[in-house]
Amino acid sequence: MHTKIIATIGPACSEAFMITRLVDKGVRIFRLNFSHGAAEDFQEIFQRIRDVERKTGTNLTILQDLSGPKIRTGDLKESPMSVRVGDEVFMGPSEYMHYHAGYIPFDHEKILSDLKIGDIVRVSDGGLKFEVTDREDRLVRLVASDAGIITSRKGVSFPGIKASIPALTEKDKKDLADGLKMGIDAVALSFVQGPEDIAEAKDIIEEQGMWIPVVAKLEREIALRRLEEIIDISDAVMVARGDLGLECPLPSLPTLQKRIISACNEAAKPVIVATQMLLSMVQNPMPTRAETTDVANAVLDGADCLMLSEETAIGQYPIESVGYMGEIAEEAEKLFFEKGVSPVRPKKESGETFLAFAACLMAQKVDAKALVAHTESGFTARLISSCRPVQPIYGLSPNSNMQKYMNFSWGVSSIDISQEPKDHLQRTEKFVESYPEFSPGDKLVITAGHPTAGQERSLTNLLKIYRK
Repeated sequence: MHTKIIATIGPACSEAFMITRLVDKGVRIFRLNFSHGAAEDFQEIFQRIRDVERKTGTNLTILQDLSGPKIRTGDLKESPMSVRVGDEVFMGPSEYMHYHAGYIPFDHEKILSDLKIGDIVRVSDGGLKFEVTDREDRLVRLVASDAGIITSRKGVSFPGIKASIPALTEKDKKDLADGLKMGIDAVALSFVQGPEDIAEAKDIIEEQGMWIPVVAKLEREIALRRLEEIIDISDAVMVARGDLGLECPLPSLPTLQKRIISACNEAAKPVIVATQMLLSMVQNPMPTRAETTDVANAVLDGADCLMLSEETAIGQYPIESVGYMGEIAEEAEKLFFEKGVSPVRPKKESGETFLAFAACLMAQKVDAKALVAHTESGFTARLISSCRPVQPIYGLSPNSNMQKYMNFSWGVSSIDISQEPKDHLQRTEKFVESYPEFSPGDKLVITAGHPTAGQERSLTNLLKIYRK
């Protein structure tokens, strides 16, 4: 299977034997959801994953998912509050609640000050839509477009509005710093609005003298307006369909997913599809027909990774969920290869992209067993991955951070290699000769940076067919 599976760790799968079973089913990335805890709450689970990694000899990536600024209403005077189409309600600070009937307490005054007449507000996690019709000092007047009920502490979203709240909260900054000390391999940033949010997270990581990949979670409609900038600065992107589906019209969500995936593929950046992939399996031992189609379409769209949330964290069938996801992905990949579109020609051609595409074409023509890429930064492995070759890709690196990062890329198995010998080609050939999965007579397509005389190192500049 080329598609990667991310499993969220929770009570249903936090024991070592369950983590081992998930790895056996194909999980290579484990997500720790910091919306439900801090670093100290995950320390024991973190150590279990590392223990399983050592025992199985499998390179595993631990992804810290920061909670971000989850925006909610306050406690209603009377909960639930019924709303009919055309009803007028006020939204404002909790201190004014007792002066108005039909009042939604909301204590994010910076956001309130940003609202203008005509703006849309969604309450009850998107269930009810309101339009801003007037402002009165610190209050806004809303008119309901839908009928329903509102209860206390429900999520509020503001489609298309850049909120005056940073994507990184004080809790997130502390969680990130603590996570770095603990040894996380990657971090996902929630409610990204623009590239400056990613830059802030990268600055915090750099201040600690470290580097780990930063994943931009696309959950805000406003982020889509700056998609190329966000992809450019991010190390990976997540299509977080839960909150994105609250901000954007639901009928547009499938096409938005396809556009985001396509843009990431074109930039050779790993892309994750997440939220409600196999949600029915929280309680049922098999998915619905619609869910299997959704997972398959995500693979056919070009997703590098598929993420399970509640299914593995709190579901009754975490192992079965991963098993079904793997089987569906494999069937979708078969269809992709049957169509004969592999390898995919890069839309933006440069020296690096052409070399990667040429490596895939060569592997196809000589019926190679695999592609083997020596890479310092993981870039060559990502470029080869973006071409979607039928052969497996082995990304060789002596850098543990890059090994963990390559786990996000479609079809790439990350391999830890020694820094000796210094010559990258010699290192790569040494790996091929010693790797038990390659048999005598197998042909491999190798890429590496081969420095000329007097150079210490080189960018990838070599392409070779190697017969073991």
